[in-house]
Amino acid sequence: MSLRYVALGDSYTIGISVTRNEAWPSRLVATLEPGADGRARLELVANLASNGRTSADVLDDQLPRLESLRPEFVSLLIGVNDVVQGVRTEVYRANVTRILDDLTNRLRQDRLLVVTTPDYTVTPAGADFGDPDRQRARIVELNAILAELATARGIAVVDIFDLSSAAERDRSLVARDGLHPSAHQYDLWIERIGPVVGRLFSTGTG
Repeated sequence: MSLRYVALGDSYTIGISVTRNEAWPSRLVATLEPGADGRARLELVANLASNGRTSADVLDDQLPRLESLRPEFVSLLIGVNDVVQGVRTEVYRANVTRILDDLTNRLRQDRLLVVTTPDYTVTPAGADFGDPDRQRARIVELNAILAELATARGIAVVDIFDLSSAAERDRSLVARDGLHPSAHQYDLWIERIGPVVGRLFSTGTG
């Protein structure tokens, strides 16, 4: 059985300076093979993520497209551009609340996944987008909000912040643009995301 998968978010989900097949949603689909127990696999029918998108853009541009796409599994990673653009904390919280409420009205909680925002401030180009210490603190703050709201709704959360922070020491984790995750970093994400999604499918009831 295949589940129709739609990915929502920003540049970290669409993948910048990597191929489409190297971005983490495509890697997730390639990694999740059907289990002997008949566990579902994913079919990526749309990656709606796009560079520069904020939580407001997910609300206004991406969620409305779900109606025609009829997803059976949805992932969400959103927040870095809210940080870069100085979106107020209370606005981000309100936007994510509306996004998650919309998604839980469409799908069961075990057919949804939230991934935290990585730490871009440790990359070679990170300082181009604001004071690293201040921006890192904001990423941590918004990640906590995202995780809190998702957990309250029974949605699985995968935190990849620590994996991205390792790019400060290991530049192989950074794409050639000096800012976004490399294919190698995305592989590390999938080592953490894949088992969580696998458990969702193993415990789900169809």
